[in-house]
Amino acid sequence: MDAPVTLGALFVSSFLAATLLPGGSEAVLFGVLKLHPDQFWPALAVATLGNTLGGLSSYLIGRLIPPTKPLKGQDTVKRWGSPALLLSWVPLLGDPLCVAAGWLRLNAWWCALFIAVGKFLRYWVIAALVV
Repeated sequence: MDAPVTLGALFVSSFLAATLLPGGSEAVLFGVLKLHPDQFWPALAVATLGNTLGGLSSYLIGRLIPPTKPLKGQDTVKRWGSPALLLSWVPLLGDPLCVAAGWLRLNAWWCALFIAVGKFLRYWVIAALVV
């Protein structure tokens, strides 16, 4: 399979995995790097970008939810602020943190930065173990 095709599949997989939909982008990254080990940095960038944009879509959902009752993850995000989103990659915890950050109207740029750093570090560890 061509590298651009596999990178496109990696982007879609990583985006969907960061939304409320289930998905395993780590396995796709593993597969891409096994097929194209020379694509280490492009694959890492594509996976990070897709997963970050998926996390930001959860942030946007949080912005759109009317402020009525407290959300899961709200206390953590209130306590730690945007840096709590370094954990946005953690299964079952990351999505609520991103939604809560949006709901709390935290600065979108800082949220994007911390989401991206957390997701990059997770993918970097996975990629380093593969190559």
